[in-house]
Amino acid sequence: MTAAPAVEAKNLFKVFGRNPKDAVKRLRAGQSRTEVADAGTAAVIDASFTVQPGEIFVIMGLSGSGKSTIIRMLNGLLEPTAGEVLVQGRSVTGASASELRGIRRQSISMVFQHFALLPHRTVIDNAAYALEIQGVGKAERRRRAMEILEKVGLGDRAEAMPDELSGGMRQRVGLARALTAGTDILLMDEAFSALDPLIRREMQEQLVELQRELGRTIVFITHDLNEAMFLGDRIAVMRDGRIVQNGTPEEILTDPANDYVAQFVQDVDRARVLTASAVMEPAHATTPVSAGLRGALRSLRELQAGSVFVVENRRLLGVVSDRRVIRAIKAGETDLRAIVDASVPTVSPDDPLTDVVERAVETTVPVPVVDAEGRLVGLIPRVTLLAALGNVPPTTQAIPIIEPAPSVPQSDLVASLAELGRSETDAAGLTASAEADAAGLTASAKGGDR
Repeated sequence: MTAAPAVEAKNLFKVFGRNPKDAVKRLRAGQSRTEVADAGTAAVIDASFTVQPGEIFVIMGLSGSGKSTIIRMLNGLLEPTAGEVLVQGRSVTGASASELRGIRRQSISMVFQHFALLPHRTVIDNAAYALEIQGVGKAERRRRAMEILEKVGLGDRAEAMPDELSGGMRQRVGLARALTAGTDILLMDEAFSALDPLIRREMQEQLVELQRELGRTIVFITHDLNEAMFLGDRIAVMRDGRIVQNGTPEEILTDPANDYVAQFVQDVDRARVLTASAVMEPAHATTPVSAGLRGALRSLRELQAGSVFVVENRRLLGVVSDRRVIRAIKAGETDLRAIVDASVPTVSPDDPLTDVVERAVETTVPVPVVDAEGRLVGLIPRVTLLAALGNVPPTTQAIPIIEPAPSVPQSDLVASLAELGRSETDAAGLTASAEADAAGLTASAKGGDR
């Protein structure tokens, strides 16, 4: 049985202004954000998405795109003008104050951009605050808070006060407070944007590690595309209140939905985002080990390749070159397995292209991609790798042939020149001269071909 989505947003609209319902009606009829400005400011327009349990779902966009408005609708801080929000199957939209408190205590925790720590409480008491609100006893809540503080690297600062911590440490306390609450879903609104770049990167890595360990569902808001690409299992790109594309980082990078998204992703570090599976090609240059040396030679000839990969029940054994195969045949050998080079470097389908580049430097053959069982699932030739890093298509295409201009009958040419003031005799002479020159060039070209 498929697990229910952690979060569902169904056709969300949020309009601020004097006549929001009218604005929604006009937006649904096809009017633009600008056209309904007289009725109100459309912050979110017909936004729909689903977040699965254990997923990091990133909502990304520039300032004013509507991303922060969406996250406030997810936890009930803002009521949608139209549409519905479901959290673990429970409707947030229209819920009473007591129902919202229950959803927030049991299902959703929030990590804020500016930490929002209680300045008069210690680190451990800040981390345990959500459990205190839930009525958990002091000893138990401090024990649970201490476990999370250890995970975020603040176990030795449990009794410190917030003003004794750096910005990165205070953000860790905010994250620890959300994790200690024990809710399945974390909402993070620009949580790392106030941090220095190095600390920010460290926090991103720690968040991914914690999510893998604890399996929480995270909805993360950011304006930073590189952050979105690093964190997100899926990304929703917003512009002017609308979600213009929703997909995996690889889908958004390799197949942008429109020019806006393409321009947005053009400066992304593709080597960190794309994986081997996104760029690999089918493994045609292979031969089964059971084919023997002569079977390998036949494959080399048919593929016109300098080497082939040797497999056994789809598992990669290694690679052999044409020279080694020919030498072995001349020496009277028959065992292909004996000459296989098993040291060829490999990558897994989920390895980033940074790892593929390292392997490509170590070998002259395409980099083989193997799964967890060692089966060959694809190859990455160097030209394909370079094309992916350079954001250019790896395939070539025919150059269109430029057809020669149609010949003009001599009588028409004479008449045209005569109209320009030339006599018919002069026109005929110019035409004859041009034909002679053309004939000479043609003869010269044919002589060059020979």
